[in-house]
Amino acid sequence: MRVEEFDYPLPKSLIAQFPLEKRDCSRLLVVDRLTGELSHTYFSNITDFFKPGDLLILNDTKVIPARLKGVRETGGHVEIFLSRPVYENNFLLWESLVKPSKKVKLGMTLKLKDGLFAKVEAEKSNGIKIIRFPNNGAFFEMIEKVGEIPLPPYIHREADAIDKKRYQTVFAKEKGAVAAPTAGLHFTVELIEKIKNMGVKIEFVTLHVGIGTFLPVRRKNVEEHVMHSEYFYISEKVADKINETKSLGKRVIAVGTTVVRCLESASDDKGRIKPQRSFTDLFIYPGYKFKVVDSLITNFHLPKSTLIMLVSAFAGKDLIFKAYNEAIRRKYRFLSYGDAMFIK
Repeated sequence: MRVEEFDYPLPKSLIAQFPLEKRDCSRLLVVDRLTGELSHTYFSNITDFFKPGDLLILNDTKVIPARLKGVRETGGHVEIFLSRPVYENNFLLWESLVKPSKKVKLGMTLKLKDGLFAKVEAEKSNGIKIIRFPNNGAFFEMIEKVGEIPLPPYIHREADAIDKKRYQTVFAKEKGAVAAPTAGLHFTVELIEKIKNMGVKIEFVTLHVGIGTFLPVRRKNVEEHVMHSEYFYISEKVADKINETKSLGKRVIAVGTTVVRCLESASDDKGRIKPQRSFTDLFIYPGYKFKVVDSLITNFHLPKSTLIMLVSAFAGKDLIFKAYNEAIRRKYRFLSYGDAMFIK
């Protein structure tokens, strides 16, 4: 399967550069997989498509200020983009992208803001560098002071005060993501309460979105692409709730592609979820057989990305591209701060 099959012309004018004033005022394109019908509404009306007994699964990961700027020993500027910690629950060593990569050598000390230093501990064959930070016992407090919110490269501006709040879901809790689970950005506290009050259950999993969400697919053939692995966690309580929902014939609705990968990675062949802490490099593309997820809330994704491949696997490539063409025609807002789809 060729990567080019997942290309489409995305007008730059449709790439949202700022969030809307209110989260749930984004538009919502509803895609019916059974009939192929497309319909249009606003995210605040998404409850029209839920039923009592549905189980909504959200990703409670929290974006950290993962972009760090400083200088090299020679005085030249350097930028570190944290990807993920090398060890679970140990935040001294981080896999990172560093610019300019060729000028940052093994063993080099990098001077960051507020007198903070970091050291290049190792280099991996894929260009990732292992950066060591000092053992000050308060890593996240430290980067809150010196780091910046890592906006995606297609947002052509510097992060500002609004992004600290809006490039974060209202239910974000577990620190560790370097990109937001953007389908969750549309939810407000009030909307979540409304969903609960109509008899829809809500549970949370954690998947720390890594740097792979920004990286292009460089292979010509889809099957040759290798995903960056990402940490995820599903509690026993949540696993039991998912399995109970499936056994009752009710829907499991995933909020975002990160939740899809989390649930499908934790499922056995019969579709039962096993509670676990693990890493996943699951790559979902057309031909994949879904075992857990029944419906999906997602944003509009980049051409030729692993994310558009995932939604194409879920709804069918022809239907997804029909929906994308309609969204472009109607000038929907695309990507992280853009509008949403509900694929039922």
